[in-house]
Parts: sequence; structure tokens; C-alpha cells
Amino acid sequence: MAPQPLPLMPKAVAVWLVDSTSLSFDQIAEFTGLHPLEISGIADGEVAQGLKGRDPVLTGELTRGSIERCEKDPKARLKLQPRVKMPDVKRKGPKYTPLSKRTERPAAILWLIRNHPELTDAQISRLVSTTKPTIQALRQKTHWNYANITPVDPVALGMCRQMELDEAVAKSAPKREAIDEEARAEGTLMSTEESLNDPAVDDDEPADAVNDPTRAPDDFFNLPKDGGEEEEKA
Repeated sequence: MAPQPLPLMPKAVAVWLVDSTSLSFDQIAEFTGLHPLEISGIADGEVAQGLKGRDPVLTGELTRGSIERCEKDPKARLKLQPRVKMPDVKRKGPKYTPLSKRTERPAAILWLIRNHPELTDAQISRLVSTTKPTIQALRQKTHWNYANITPVDPVALGMCRQMELDEAVAKSAPKREAIDEEARAEGTLMSTEESLNDPAVDDDEPADAVNDPTRAPDDFFNLPKDGGEEEEKA
């Protein structure tokens, strides 16, 4: 005999049934797959403290009529409704962005432009559901509110998933390498290793003087000599 299918999050469902219905412990235990003593512990507040109940009616796992029928007849048993798998529907066009998030879209676009310059306008448009003119305005710093925009990670804003961003970045990885190479050639970008090996030499002082081992430590801080202090006192 095949085991009886159980609802998702059985303990949370049991919490809701205990709090919201007059079903017996045995009825709830059989429906959720828990022990009747565990259901009794939930009712006494000794089990599942702080766990939020999950309404099986809203999730389609039970019908209101089934609950009412079992409340009237303690021998009746709850029956899990068959789960209906919704077909995947491919979206056409940009995904919908809630109004509360639309004001944050420029911040997300600017973050992508600065942190991932390899992404194309089309990729950014798909990630944050925006238009190419808006992206171009931010790239060219002609956006009407550019001075007040602070870049924010679109994943943190909930505009896209980290997996979607990672996939877009992976597709554009070769372009990012070309951008980095071009920046190095122009002297505008230096790796960590290169920056550590690059001597920081004062423009007003020759390198030989900086590397002179006979120099006193105070010489590097341009501190006044004792004679200068005496002259000031005089």
C-alpha cells in the first residue's frame, strides 16, 4: 500500500489546523504525518513555538468543505487535494517591475554599468527591465537625476536573481578581459601585483634619494630641524 501523500511543510500546516479549526488531534496527525502526541504538544505550546502556520486552503491542499465535514464527524479523514502542476509560460518582453521598485531602477543600472562594463545594453535591459535610452543616458551621464543616483546591486534590490546576473557576466567574460587589457595598455588600470611593485616616488624628489639607506627616518616626514625650532624661539 502506497504511503499517503503529505502536505508541504506538514508541521506548519498542523500549527494552522490546531489554531484555526476544531479538528481532532488524530485527524490532524493523520493528515500531516505527525504523531498525535506532537499535535498535542503544538496545542499546548510546547512544540513548534514561534513557527508560523501555513494555511492549506490557500495553497490548494485542502478545501474548506473538507475541513467542515471532518469537524462535524471525528471519524472522517482529511484528504489532500491533488497538486496541479502549472505549465511553464514563457514571458515575452521585459518582466514586470513593481512600482515601488521602479524608482530604484537607475541605481541598479548604474551599478551594472560601473561594476560590469562588459554587459551590453540588451543584457542590462533584460536583467532590470529597463529601456536602452535610459541605459544610454546613464552611460553618458545625461540622466536628469544622475547627480543624485547611488549605485546599488540589482540583486539586493530584488530586480534580478544572482544566478541571472552570473549567467550574463559569464557570457560577457571575454569582452571583460578585452576591456581590462585595453585599460592596462592605456595605463588606467593596474593589477594588485603591479601596484605593489610600483615604487611610490615623490615627484619633487629623485628615486635615488628616496632609496638612500643612510637617510634618517625623520627625513621622510619633512619634520623641522632643531635649529629651525631655535630660530623660531629666538
